Amino acid sequence: MSRYPTRSWRAFEPAAAQFSAALSVRVLGLDPGSRRTGFGVIECRGSELIAVAHGCLNLAAAAPAARLRLIFEGLQGLMSQHRPAEVAVERVFVSRNADSALKLGQARGAALCAVPEGVPVFEYAPRAIKLAVVGSGAAQKFQVAHMIRTLLALPERPGADAADALAVAVCHAHARRLGALARQSDTRLRHAGR
Repeated sequence: MSRYPTRSWRAFEPAAAQFSAALSVRVLGLDPGSRRTGFGVIECRGSELIAVAHGCLNLAAAAPAARLRLIFEGLQGLMSQHRPAEVAVERVFVSRNADSALKLGQARGAALCAVPEGVPVFEYAPRAIKLAVVGSGAAQKFQVAHMIRTLLALPERPGADAADALAVAVCHAHARRLGALARQSDTRLRHAGR
């Protein structure tokens, strides 16, 4: 007879079902830009990631002020069509060019204004996104696009902006999964101490 009490694996079935349900979510990833704004929608079902939609809002032909309206309206349409539960966006990278940083900040603001009230927005640094997707924070764009194609089983490599947006969504999915695993582990430790 064992000194340590054992429990049937069936005792963990409700927790496993609850854990899996907590990880099921639709995420919209955004890569805002003043000329092109990439978007990627993924469905997270446990550890499985499924690409729902991806693409790019091309804004280069529009006047600068009109671009912000097009970003806002385009993303509002995506929000109503795909109804994401969470939104993940790349954190602004501030370069030495103040004009570029200002334009990027305006595009990002227009994108965030399109997110409906009550939908949480999460930010990730570019290096953290590359690290989560490729395994290196210094990865090149083509490496990110290749890994996104592989991870999401896409028939072809997406465009650079769409790949970046999908990478933001995948990074968020990994962060959610790690957070849920940590919470589950913490709960098990507390229950084991009883």
